[in-house]
Amino acid sequence: MKWLFRLIGIVVVLALVAVGSLLLLPGERLARIASDQLSAQLGRKVEITGDVSFSFYPVLGVSTGPVTVANADWAGETPMLRAASAHIGLEALPLLRREVRVKALYADAPDVLLQRDAQGRVNWDFSDGNEPAPQSGSAGLPPVSIEDLRITNGAITYADAGSAPVAYRNVDLSLAWPDQAGPADVALTLRPAGEDVSVTARLPRPMDLLAGNGAQPVTAEISTDGGTASFVGNVSLVPEAQGKLTAELGSTARVLAALGMGGAEIPQGLGQSITLDTSLTFDAARKATFDGMSLALDQNRLTGSASVDLGGDKPRIGARLEAGALDLSALMAEDGESSGGATEWSTDPIDASALGVADGEIVLNADSVDLGDLQFAKTRVVVTIDRSRAVITIRELTGYQGGFDGEFVMNNRNGLSVGGKMRGLKVEAQELLADLMGLERLSGKADSEIQFLGVGQSVAQIVDSLEGTGNFTFGRGVISGIDLDKLMRSGDGSGGTTIFDSLTATYTMKNGVLRNEDLRLELPLIKAVGEGKVDLGKRTIDYTFTPRVLENENRKGYAIPVRIQGAWSNPRITADLEKAIELNLADEKKAVEEEVRKRVGDELGVEVDEDDSVEDVIKKKVEDEILKGIGDLLGGN
Repeated sequence: MKWLFRLIGIVVVLALVAVGSLLLLPGERLARIASDQLSAQLGRKVEITGDVSFSFYPVLGVSTGPVTVANADWAGETPMLRAASAHIGLEALPLLRREVRVKALYADAPDVLLQRDAQGRVNWDFSDGNEPAPQSGSAGLPPVSIEDLRITNGAITYADAGSAPVAYRNVDLSLAWPDQAGPADVALTLRPAGEDVSVTARLPRPMDLLAGNGAQPVTAEISTDGGTASFVGNVSLVPEAQGKLTAELGSTARVLAALGMGGAEIPQGLGQSITLDTSLTFDAARKATFDGMSLALDQNRLTGSASVDLGGDKPRIGARLEAGALDLSALMAEDGESSGGATEWSTDPIDASALGVADGEIVLNADSVDLGDLQFAKTRVVVTIDRSRAVITIRELTGYQGGFDGEFVMNNRNGLSVGGKMRGLKVEAQELLADLMGLERLSGKADSEIQFLGVGQSVAQIVDSLEGTGNFTFGRGVISGIDLDKLMRSGDGSGGTTIFDSLTATYTMKNGVLRNEDLRLELPLIKAVGEGKVDLGKRTIDYTFTPRVLENENRKGYAIPVRIQGAWSNPRITADLEKAIELNLADEKKAVEEEVRKRVGDELGVEVDEDDSVEDVIKKKVEDEILKGIGDLLGGN
């Protein structure tokens, strides 16, 4: 790529035209001559409108009106370069020795369009495969040095085939290159969102870079109000880069805002601040690869490799990361309290816009994961993000003396929804339920499955909308707070514990209410069933648990229902005596009713059927006797 070197030729041509004219030609004529000469140099049509004026010794100043440089033939009609005006200041005496020393080169409001087509052609390559023929008698360009180059209020647009154009407005650029054979210092200020993004670079061999002689060394730094990043390595004009990248971002949110990518709220632990140390390779396909990466996201430390493909409409990320203890407790934070201790779910809006920043796949292995309310040990997960929908596939998740697998989905394409399908194997229920719901009465190893879906913009809305199905199966376990043996012996089951052999149940969820109708509990001498509901949104329970003593040759079976009501963290547990009488004395009640029917029938002289109400029979008999008495009274008259 030789376009920048050729544009430096503008300086030389304008200077020579100005000197050669001996001030005898009018400015309009000078502009036309300069346009012709520059067109020959660049192989593109160059137009300079308005007058060309100049100043004298010791600095030869050349000023122009608007300047336009045409685009490549294949790139369309839009000019590659437009500027409102230009000014060049040259040292006069070195010109006599055929040396061009630029004291000042200023361009006002230039608009640059850089394009690459599907075949890899670029519009800033002025050779197009053949260099323009040298002019008769031309000895070529003399040595050039630039003491001060400045571009103010510029605009740069980069359009790559198959990708959305990237445009930067209000760009400032300065270049200090006093010796053509020496280094050049570049300072660039971009303002994608109004805030300054400063880029500084030192090029030890800029001529080799401009001549397209492969990758050349560079040291560069990018700084914003939120942090800095630096690069030391080699770059080429393709563009390609390879070297060492480090970053210290004290506020990632401010950095993203300065880059025009603000609006997404980053949770604590996922990079509100970032420290990065990695090897970087950036290729011609606009793909950045990070190897040997050491990454700190707030308090979390990770290592591994990653790639970011910038060739599409949005970045696409691929990563394989390793972590020790991973603290993601902020993801489950709920107004500073755990779900077990709080009295209601959070109504704070959930900002899930970060799901739309990029697509990709991230593989994460961690020694442990802290989710605030939930704690896990060895973890292997794959996170896939596609168009604001994230799927977290759990390949290995150990914790609570067991393991889990399944997937969890967050979808923010049209409002936020969460769902998934999870399975737990040999999990200690007391530890999990205590962390998840504040329940500590049930213990034992359980296998469980759950499939769920919730919709809403806050935790409270999601819980209130939950629907799905699930089941669990316990082996041997313990229920604390109730002693079924004592309950069955004396009617008082408060306190104590119940040791059971097995416990199974299935359940459904709808509108945030969990319902169960088939709970089965087995003890050596007791079988129990249960049914009821748990309001997940209100954190309350209304459940009837009915243990039944098994009948044998020495004992008649009987049941005592237990009602569990109230807040699930501290429910009231009472025996339902009315229902107990109904269940246990059903036969005796029927026998008493039959005896009453018989006696009423004998006394009143009527027949009382099994389906008749004794009260109704008596009432009807009384009515009949009254009517009969009234009839006798009337007949007696």
